[in-house]
Amino acid sequence: MFSRVLQGAWTRHDWWSPGRWRRRLAYWGGAILVGLAAVAFAWACDAAFDLFERLRAQHRAWPLLVTPLTFVALVWVTQGRLAATRGSGIPQVKAALSTGDGAWRAGLLSLRVALAKMGLTVLAMGGGASVGREGPTVHVGASLLFVVGRRFGFTDQVNGRHLVLAGAAAGIAAAFNAPLAGVVFAIEEMAGAFEERMSGVLLTAVIVAGVTAIGLHGDYAYFGQVEAGLPLGQAWLAVLVIGLVCGFGGGLFARLILLQPLPWLLRLPRLGGLSRARGELLLAAACGLAVAALTLLGGYDLHGTGYQQAHAIVQGQAGQDSGGLYALLKFAANVLSYWAGVPGGIFSPALAVGAGLGQGLAPWLPGAPLAAVALLGMAGYLAGVTQAPLTAAVIALELTANQSLVIPIMATCLLARGASTLVCRKPVYGAIAERLLAGHQSAAAARGS
Repeated sequence: MFSRVLQGAWTRHDWWSPGRWRRRLAYWGGAILVGLAAVAFAWACDAAFDLFERLRAQHRAWPLLVTPLTFVALVWVTQGRLAATRGSGIPQVKAALSTGDGAWRAGLLSLRVALAKMGLTVLAMGGGASVGREGPTVHVGASLLFVVGRRFGFTDQVNGRHLVLAGAAAGIAAAFNAPLAGVVFAIEEMAGAFEERMSGVLLTAVIVAGVTAIGLHGDYAYFGQVEAGLPLGQAWLAVLVIGLVCGFGGGLFARLILLQPLPWLLRLPRLGGLSRARGELLLAAACGLAVAALTLLGGYDLHGTGYQQAHAIVQGQAGQDSGGLYALLKFAANVLSYWAGVPGGIFSPALAVGAGLGQGLAPWLPGAPLAAVALLGMAGYLAGVTQAPLTAAVIALELTANQSLVIPIMATCLLARGASTLVCRKPVYGAIAERLLAGHQSAAAARGS
């Protein structure tokens, strides 16, 4: 009798519900796709940038021609139906989470947008843009899980939001091989308000996407393991200095990329008659030429993500003269690439700037090891850019497999966020998402009138 009751209770348990299994299959299948896409995307970006670097090694002036032309081509392609592929992609995901317009959300997160985002970012890397792939991977991850969920019949607003959020977390986890960063990023940067029942779904998507990426790419620390600590005492001055300087620098970067230079350009006497579309192409050409010229004249490689430079700095393999000046020039290249409007993210380039700032400040911070200061710089500058201190701290720790700097990094990130808000009051991704929402609402109102 007892066994029959137990068996009946087991078969009636919600765990066996067909609806639950349909939901699990949607999330698991989508997360596998996100992991596969992240690995393929990383390989394609690396291959495109390696080709660019080989050509640049043979012809030093190659970027002066190719980078402006690439910027113009990318902006021209994204002036129409692919406008959602411009920039990082994270603001588009935040806008999709905030909107109640299901059709517009589907447009921001369509399969066409996801594929175009990957292809155009690869072209940006092959053309020498100073951009990263992590933000675009977030956009792609959110789009893939959202599309798969709709295929399984989850078309309501609540499930749509959950799918987007889980896809974004899976994307950042697979891009950096940093599962904890994916969860924290989703809660701090993307979610706004985190629902308790969402935790299991989110963790599952992150785990499945992460395992898929690890199976294809291997388990690794993004910047290699960094064995560095910060002795208690005088060395902790680094936390204060790095937090304030890198936070201010990150806030300045956010403030600059929120500026819209195109209206100023069109106000110039000789350019006043240009249409907005032609003005965008002219601005893209000027930005691309400036990135190439800064690299040629400054003597530092400012193209691409900056991964190699940041890796060399945190591993102590970079020259002593590559810190402060490299950071300033990379900062400028990042701003110019974002102003141009090409598809690409700011995470990896921000980490490179932060590492450079840390190396530049290290000689002024007695008792603090260079690797520790560079790592604090990466975390602090990223926290300043995004104003998401917990995400920045977790990313810096997971990317270097370092457990000794947990408290100093968290303190640096908190200080950096405070310094950043003095320069840029609104978090950059949220501010751009608000612009996207406002533009959509204005366009909808114009169509209705």
